[in-house]
Amino acid sequence: MTNSATTLAETDRVCAHGRRSFYSLLRQAFQISSFFLLVVCSYLLISHFLLQTVKVVGRSMNPTLSDSQRCLLNLWIYRFHDPQRSEIVVLRDPGDNGFSVKRIVARPGDSVYLKDGSVYLNGCKLDEPYLAPNTPTFSNSNFKDQLIVCGKDQYYLLGDNRLNSVDSRSYGPVPRANLLGPLMR
Repeated sequence: MTNSATTLAETDRVCAHGRRSFYSLLRQAFQISSFFLLVVCSYLLISHFLLQTVKVVGRSMNPTLSDSQRCLLNLWIYRFHDPQRSEIVVLRDPGDNGFSVKRIVARPGDSVYLKDGSVYLNGCKLDEPYLAPNTPTFSNSNFKDQLIVCGKDQYYLLGDNRLNSVDSRSYGPVPRANLLGPLMR
């Protein structure tokens, strides 16, 4: 009997150790699964509500941004403050309902006057150091000069490559709701 009792005790000890190993393995699998679930949820939260990567398509923002350049879009900042002049933003394009990248030139209540290849903001010639030297800005209208006044919650946007940009000169001031957020470079 001693031999049988020793074998039973040894078997119980081996089984208990096997159960502990199984539960330990199960706990580790749960922890790893929880970690990956947390990573996926964090990624979805960040990419849909905070930051998103965008790829610039086209040359309308040259020389500031080049075709195929990748940037981060700040999706949450406009919840805390209004869009500012000179910010480069991603917008829902009113012309084709796609996405575009443009620079804010005027805010609500501002007047923009395009005359002789220059941009005048609220009566003063706009200093635009981000443009290539001697870059003219002509209106897209049949008239040589163009005066635009931004209404409530409207923004006037231009591409930095003025000779190759479809912007507010074509579709007019853009509603605030169309501005998704500024680019972070």
